[in-house]
Amino acid sequence: MNNEVIITCALTGSGDSSTKSDKVPVTPKEIAADAVKAAKAGAAVVHVHVRNPETKLFSRDLNLYKETSKLIRESGTDVILNLTAGMGADFIPSKENYNNGGPGSDMISPYERVRHILEVKPEISTLDCGSMNYSASVYIASMEMLRETSKLLLESGVKAEVEAFELGHLWQAKQLIKEGLLSPNSIFQLCMGVPYGAEAAPENMLAMVRGLPAGVVWTSFALGRMQMPWAAMSVLHGGNVRVGLEDNIYLGKGHLASNEELVTNAREIIERIGARVLGPAEARVKLGLNK
Repeated sequence: MNNEVIITCALTGSGDSSTKSDKVPVTPKEIAADAVKAAKAGAAVVHVHVRNPETKLFSRDLNLYKETSKLIRESGTDVILNLTAGMGADFIPSKENYNNGGPGSDMISPYERVRHILEVKPEISTLDCGSMNYSASVYIASMEMLRETSKLLLESGVKAEVEAFELGHLWQAKQLIKEGLLSPNSIFQLCMGVPYGAEAAPENMLAMVRGLPAGVVWTSFALGRMQMPWAAMSVLHGGNVRVGLEDNIYLGKGHLASNEELVTNAREIIERIGARVLGPAEARVKLGLNK
């Protein structure tokens, strides 16, 4: 059991949750305000995607990342900033020509995927391993793409958080560590219940945990109604906790939750099973970060 737990709040994500819940923050001001509320509720880390304020859908706009990060940093509330680098790798084959991407495809180079990371310099950036099938697209992250991305993150000084959706992704990360392209003390995020990666089943979590490099700090989350049970299970098996509207928009049947409510509920679960929630200063020490 992990007795000193870091809570990450994934504020927005890139899915269509903003069309299903008015609690999902969209503009830089809304995202920053939610980050502050989540931090005050107990989140040491906020994981950030940005959205187009007009369409409310996901965006890769560098200026939106800059504005959102600036607002969080200048809020007066200490919290660890974790930006996604998982955008720009979605491929949907064209029905007319399967060699080409059809509507909805969004493919960019490894450099473009981390350009906002290199400019904004958050404390943490995700490194999304792959490739894999999502419910509506194929996510592409070949070993060569991961090598280039890992090298850019390593040279930038930004700590990588490996996002692993199945066992093969952990194998990729261990190979990158072996090649010196990924720090051995990188953070690991076990992403469960994401169609069609590892299903959110206890035996799958144990297999993923056993596949981790020795001694790393790890977190895990599961989608939808499994979010809170998974928080408890992650702590019991030595991990940390991620909650937030990226992964789940409800807290109880029919109750659309806010990020603040989800963090508060996770904190109560963690404390009731006898663990302690770490603040951002303590979390930096545990994660090996420099503010």
